Amino acid sequence: MNLNQLYYFKTVAKLQHFRQAANELNVSQPSLSLAISNLEKDLGTYLFERQGRNVTLTKYGKLYLEYVEEALSILEVGEKKLRQITSETEGHIDIAYIYPLAPYFIPKKVRSFLELEKNKDITFSFRQGITSDLIKGLKDSKYDVVFCSYVENEEDIVFDLLFKDELILIVPINHPLSKVESIDLKDIASYPVVVYDKNTALGKITKDIFKKVGINPKVICEGEDENGIYGLVSEGFGVAVVADIVNYDNFNIKKIKINNSGCDRCIYMAYKKNTYQVPAVKKFIKYINDTSKDIFINDRN
Repeated sequence: MNLNQLYYFKTVAKLQHFRQAANELNVSQPSLSLAISNLEKDLGTYLFERQGRNVTLTKYGKLYLEYVEEALSILEVGEKKLRQITSETEGHIDIAYIYPLAPYFIPKKVRSFLELEKNKDITFSFRQGITSDLIKGLKDSKYDVVFCSYVENEEDIVFDLLFKDELILIVPINHPLSKVESIDLKDIASYPVVVYDKNTALGKITKDIFKKVGINPKVICEGEDENGIYGLVSEGFGVAVVADIVNYDNFNIKKIKINNSGCDRCIYMAYKKNTYQVPAVKKFIKYINDTSKDIFINDRN
């Protein structure tokens, strides 16, 4: 059984005439008759009864036609959807990103991309997560593009550097350090510290920063993302070196600039290497690379 046989069967059932069906399908009548005969053999039953030059469906043919029409309808919807997704003017993009990019960078860039007339019919799905989960989703083809930290030993993934994001120190609003506007990280050595989960990219980055500065702070607890860490610091659990977030009004914290060099993390756009990309994804990657270099730090203040 093949797809052509199903289309042939549906057409003969509609026209109830082999010659007319052959003309509509642009095949010879003997080829059409042979295809239907082979289909009946595969199914082990007759689908049509001949009545002079016309044919009618048997009760088994009527039953089978219901399923054939449903199956072909689903395939046609799938074909239409696939053509839409892979078209030059439409398409769908699945993106995912780390939490600090959610309030500002991602909404701003996607909106400006869609404001271009040639991109207005492209649609997006959005997800957030930590870098390790985003890279796994990218490798599993769950996402087309992700925005995250760099991950070593991922030879099948392209990491395009977009910008460096300065890290800051946050302290409770009534903390002794809340009176300063900038600080050397050596000055936090005696205070309990809230850190990123050690399995996150920022967990590894901040650990390296502490080592570089020459301090071994007392880690009081870990958080997976900025909202969790800001909340813990707000409630007085400790101080923290974190990525800056735009909306922090709900937290009773003070932001402090770090004077030490190298207290930043790089933000990358990542996508799979040597894999087919639909036109919409290609356009989005090019747009981000053309417009996003170094804009985040400068524009969000």
